[in-house]
Amino acid sequence: MTRLLLVEDDAELCAMLQEYLAPEGFAVTAIHDGRAGAQAALEGDFDVMVLDVMLPSLSGFEVLRKVRAQRGLPVLMLTARGEDTDRIVGLELGADDYLPKPFNPRELVARLRAILRRVNQAGSEGAILRAGPLELHPASRRALLGGEPLDLTSTEFELLRVLMQRAGRPVSKEELSRQALGRPLGRFDRSIDMHVSNLRRKLGDPALIETVRGKGYQLVCD
Repeated sequence: MTRLLLVEDDAELCAMLQEYLAPEGFAVTAIHDGRAGAQAALEGDFDVMVLDVMLPSLSGFEVLRKVRAQRGLPVLMLTARGEDTDRIVGLELGADDYLPKPFNPRELVARLRAILRRVNQAGSEGAILRAGPLELHPASRRALLGGEPLDLTSTEFELLRVLMQRAGRPVSKEELSRQALGRPLGRFDRSIDMHVSNLRRKLGDPALIETVRGKGYQLVCD
């Protein structure tokens, strides 16, 4: 069973999701409070977290900030439909993906499986990737820049893996979305742009990842 932490203050929605997700192979622990959710994420043994933005005591953003300061636990955020700001802020803070409410539980399962598939796939591939000052160890999910460890989310790790595999060549946003997010790129979806922006910031040198007009992004391998 996949251990899922659900931090959501809507008790009825939690009960519905627990009932729906159990046959899909998810053991769901539901918490209705932000502060308690952050504590559970940091102290518990979970494979993935589903985190609502609007929570009592601590907002979902504050919970995510606390978790990202200490753990690389994959996080899918639930946002209000039409609230682009929530999605952008969540991605900036390191969420792996987001799903606007209301949503179809089948899509939630698909998004969760895509996140977990990326994590498991990266962990099963042993070949070390190197490009310029970057070094990626898929088996241990470690990324190094000039020998120093990089603290990446699972999505950022997968995004960097795809770019390193194609170092020196542009990779389209559509391909990056399919490879790093496990889904096609939506018409107005800026998720890849936000993840690349976060990755550039963590690399400390925005020039390592170039924007290739009309083609996507390219990792500089000099």
